[in-house]
Amino acid sequence: MTAELVRGQNHTLPQTRLEIRVSAGTPVVAGATLGDERGTVRGVEWIAHPGSPQLPGLEVSQQAAADHRLAVDLEALPAGAHRVTVLLALPVGVGGPARFGAVPAPFVAVTGLDGAEIATFTLTGLDAESAVSALELYRRQDAWKVRAVGQGYAGGLAEMLADQGLAESAGLAGSIQDAVTRGLARTVAPPPPRTPEGDRVRHATGSADHRPPTPTPPPAPEPPEPLTDPAATTPAHPSQPHTAPGPAAAGPTGDGPINYAHPRRQHAAPPSPPPTAPPAQPGQPAQPVAGDATGWSMDERLYNQIWGMFEDLARAVAAYRSAVDFAESRMDQELDRALSDPRNRIGGAGDRAREAARAKRDELTSRAREALDRDLAQLAAESAVVEPALPAAYAAWGNPVWHAHRVPMEIPMALRIGDLHLPERTELRIPLLVRLPLERGIWVDSGRTASEAAALMDTDQLRRLAMETAVAHAARLLAVYPPGEFAVHVIDPAGSAAGPLAPLVTAGVLAGPPAAGPGGVASVLAHLTRRVDLVQMAVRAGAADSLPPDLDTGEQLLVVNDFPHGFDDRAVTQLRYLADEGPSVGVHLLMVADREEASAYGPILDPLWRSLLRITPVADSHLADPWVGHAWTYEPLAIPPGSRVLEDVLAAVAAARRAAGR
Repeated sequence: MTAELVRGQNHTLPQTRLEIRVSAGTPVVAGATLGDERGTVRGVEWIAHPGSPQLPGLEVSQQAAADHRLAVDLEALPAGAHRVTVLLALPVGVGGPARFGAVPAPFVAVTGLDGAEIATFTLTGLDAESAVSALELYRRQDAWKVRAVGQGYAGGLAEMLADQGLAESAGLAGSIQDAVTRGLARTVAPPPPRTPEGDRVRHATGSADHRPPTPTPPPAPEPPEPLTDPAATTPAHPSQPHTAPGPAAAGPTGDGPINYAHPRRQHAAPPSPPPTAPPAQPGQPAQPVAGDATGWSMDERLYNQIWGMFEDLARAVAAYRSAVDFAESRMDQELDRALSDPRNRIGGAGDRAREAARAKRDELTSRAREALDRDLAQLAAESAVVEPALPAAYAAWGNPVWHAHRVPMEIPMALRIGDLHLPERTELRIPLLVRLPLERGIWVDSGRTASEAAALMDTDQLRRLAMETAVAHAARLLAVYPPGEFAVHVIDPAGSAAGPLAPLVTAGVLAGPPAAGPGGVASVLAHLTRRVDLVQMAVRAGAADSLPPDLDTGEQLLVVNDFPHGFDDRAVTQLRYLADEGPSVGVHLLMVADREEASAYGPILDPLWRSLLRITPVADSHLADPWVGHAWTYEPLAIPPGSRVLEDVLAAVAAARRAAGR
């Protein structure tokens, strides 16, 4: 029976290999400290946190997330460790909530490796605190117990660590928050919440919903969604802690259908129902149909459907991996039990025990794989239906919709900037959509250390490919905005990108010739900085009609090649200003840069890199999702070999501008 603890209450732990699950409703930092008999932390080497997630017998998540799983083996802790304290803290400097009183009460559960809950604790009554000691596991007379603590600290991590006797608490707290900020900068953020109607439920054969499965020793980070800002989402009801959120294929203990609806997934109720598939034959999964999510328009339905597919794939794979981990853990336990009896260590009894344990492991793994294959087949069938139905903004370059493209009269909800996939089925690609207008800039990483694929390429070839990627994204943005409502500026200090920029220059769709040399860099940056200043002042004063008549109020994109070449200190400061203040008033960055080449500026540029969404010109597994923290492989959109789709689209943009007199 699960013990539901209140603050100060304790409960005896029946086993020493445990999992601690955290469900917070908003991204939080999860860590743990080891204490001696007096509860004192002896040094930083006794603290597990995102920057240093592993200690003997203890492992925590490597990023901030709404859900966490911490793995604990009390028998493997360092000698002298008598206490494990689980810490939660709100990330700082990422635009999220600054106190626990502004977020749902965090829920913590201590479970066995089979997922069975031993004790739970809901941290109520928090207000101005930004860090909290949630619970502690402590040794008492050769037995381990768990105690609900719930002690909050308005001074954050530094105050909490100092309270546990750590002398260098402020420095460590700062390094933890830096590691968290870097982790959040690589997550894919979810679509904005909508009203709670129309949750998308994926059906496998049969019908019944299952509580999110439980199990797996190794902790996994939490997942994300569409690329926008660092923001994770998510938990379900506190009684359903999920960290590897999702359906366990159904886990090692279930073999029925799974409800993949995200607990916080919400959509706007449309004025009319979305398309529905024909009724499925008994025992067969429903036939997929494009636009089966809710929304006010087909574009919104497709947008919601794509991100529903993203969630479903994330959770299906998380469930499979969780089930495999559980099977491995169960086999280890059975082998430990069997071989702990000296009579089984010799002769055939030990061999039979090993064979039986491995056979059970293989059976559980096989069942999990069958469930995963079934779910992936359903997703692949849905993808095959959805992909041809996508509008140009959501479509790949090879989609025929681009050949008949006409510049629209209003902007779409989002823009496709690449594809995402997981190693369990690499051919199943999910479009990566970012909301429009852009909420953060984009950085195309041209460094050879960016990924394994990049390391194998020639430096000049990689830089050219990165610039071609930036040009393709600029062309897509121009193509999906109404005529004259989107302008593209280019800074190419050394003139090294003349080849990749040729399609934009030839079509005549740039706001001006690519700026070269220090003078050109200064001129473009001054122009866009002035625009940001004027629009901000007009908005604050409520005097939008007082803007100068020569000011272009449309969205502006600045493409920067080969940063930081050609940039002096003043130019770098202006660029940082545009990255921070520009998106809110319609000025966006698209940078092609190798971070190592800008290392001479030191940490002054760290906020710039964190503010931009990093993508690569070649495939790379650097994006995380906000639910289960999978490392997704990003695939840039490729123009089919020999195709003139880019030139044709830019010609259509130029023609639409001329027709509109722009």
